[in-house]
Amino acid sequence: MTQFPRWKFWVVITATLAAIVFALPNFFGEDPALQLARQGYDGFDESGQAAVEAVLKEQDASYSDAYVEKGRLLLRFDTVAERALARAAIEAKMPDQYVMALANAPHTPTFMRNLGLRPMSLGLDLRGGLYLLYQVDVDGAVTQLLNQLEQDFRKTLRDERIPYVTVEPDGEASLRATLREAADLDSARTALMAANGGMSIEIDSGVDRPQLVLKLTEQQIKERRDYAIEQNITTLRNRLNSPELAVSEPIVQRQGVDRIAVQLPGVQNSAEVIRILGKTASLEFRLADEANNAYEAAERGRAPLGSKLYYMDPQRTGGERRPVLLKREIIATGNRLTDATSGPSEDGPAVFVRLDSRGAAEMLKTTQANVGRGMGVVFIERISRTVERDGQTVKVPVNEEKVISLATIRGVFSNSFQISGLQPAEARELALLLRAGSLAAPQEIIEERTIGPSLGQDNINKGLAAMVWGTIAVFVFMLFYYRGFGMIANVVLCANIIFMMALLSLLQAALTLPGIAGAVLTVGMAVDANILIYERIREELRLGNSPLNAIELGFDKAFSAIADANITTLIAGVVLWVFGTGAIKGFAVVLCLGIATSLFTAILGSRVVIHFLYGRRRQVERLSIGGGL
Repeated sequence: MTQFPRWKFWVVITATLAAIVFALPNFFGEDPALQLARQGYDGFDESGQAAVEAVLKEQDASYSDAYVEKGRLLLRFDTVAERALARAAIEAKMPDQYVMALANAPHTPTFMRNLGLRPMSLGLDLRGGLYLLYQVDVDGAVTQLLNQLEQDFRKTLRDERIPYVTVEPDGEASLRATLREAADLDSARTALMAANGGMSIEIDSGVDRPQLVLKLTEQQIKERRDYAIEQNITTLRNRLNSPELAVSEPIVQRQGVDRIAVQLPGVQNSAEVIRILGKTASLEFRLADEANNAYEAAERGRAPLGSKLYYMDPQRTGGERRPVLLKREIIATGNRLTDATSGPSEDGPAVFVRLDSRGAAEMLKTTQANVGRGMGVVFIERISRTVERDGQTVKVPVNEEKVISLATIRGVFSNSFQISGLQPAEARELALLLRAGSLAAPQEIIEERTIGPSLGQDNINKGLAAMVWGTIAVFVFMLFYYRGFGMIANVVLCANIIFMMALLSLLQAALTLPGIAGAVLTVGMAVDANILIYERIREELRLGNSPLNAIELGFDKAFSAIADANITTLIAGVVLWVFGTGAIKGFAVVLCLGIATSLFTAILGSRVVIHFLYGRRRQVERLSIGGGL
């Protein structure tokens, strides 16, 4: 009989039971489902669910289950035909009330779902869906930075009462400010540096008029480009996670220097998703210029000094291209928004807007001084247009600006107000775009792939077949070569697979086709750990040690070799996970989790099983470990 700490038994038993519980949801399969989200920002409640269920009952559209998850109503069906019938019934009886998306829902029992137990997330190659690769105009982000600095320079010079002639771009990465008096150069330079984070601003003495020049450094340009990529990723995630789009489990990752990969498992309404994701939208609030005639300015083709010429959105003027004059001074921009929701108002559908403290202060100051005057809301969208340059067709980013609202300021307000005069669908979309944030730089799709559910299922079947046959081959080899100890190794391997499934389910790490390859590799590595232990035990038996001593020495001497091999592989897996993208990262995630579970099951799990079978005996004559021993 050998001594073995009792707490190790309980650790293995507790961990195994927990792994079985977390892995169970993966064995119940999936059903066709319909996912509903409210058109507004509010989530579903019991009354909303009851209303939908009443419509389905009235139309004899059967469903197997209905529940609210993350503010969305999920209806589960037995067949695809039942789902189609239910969707048609909801669209007919509740038009324009909900955004619906086709999906698959796990057939997990209610009590498991209430406990938060979920099956593994499946990647795009296994579940089917939409893959988009965006090219981001990072140079356009630098141009936008210069435009912001240009406005800041103008405001700073006005606030400091320093007369200037122009502030304008000077090349791709610099600004040039021309002053009226050379005596103001030093004070202007000091004021601009203080207001803009200590940027380097130099005096240009080689020109006739006094000028200051700001040149962005290579580091500043790189930081701005990186910011554009990260901001676009954040905005895309916000839009995909909004109730309006009803997209579940999106994957948005940076790829290379200026690209973003978007994976949308299970998405079938791809046209709507692509349209919303590609919008680069923002708002500007400006006072109306009521002292000049907009039509005269449109005929001249230029606006009066201090004003800017816009046109009303043709959708609000019956197709008429009506000019509008607004002040150049911006009261607030979309960057100052903290929230935006759509809903009904006295003037029809509206977007209810909330500003941050700085935007609220500007709005309060403006409305206090301009009650009774007009204020326009300018909608700015960054789009790409195809033009001819030097005999070649190229795409250039342009700003499409239109006035979507022109209303009279009837009272003083600051951080909370509404934009009215919109269509219902337009109000919902505008609220989504503003709430999710604007894209920091224009982007366009350079690759689009749609993977059908049938292809995804085929990948699952092939991947599982490879894993099953590989595991069976390993099982047969271990039984043939190591006899009874081979059976123990096979039990430990099954436990290892369950542990991997449990961790993937718990962490909700997406399982991809390369991930299945990582799982197969992990099975081989787990067997390798058992082989090292068993060969050490055989070696000790040949040296004349008793069976129980051979077991103890075999585990002790094999530990360092197993640890070294797995830790070095784990380091490689972590590097792949950190620097890899897409398929590489999917492989690395499963590999790293598999190494952790292999170490646990091979070193501690198999030790517990072997001690349970042999360690409690007073005397062991022979071990069933093959090799004639």
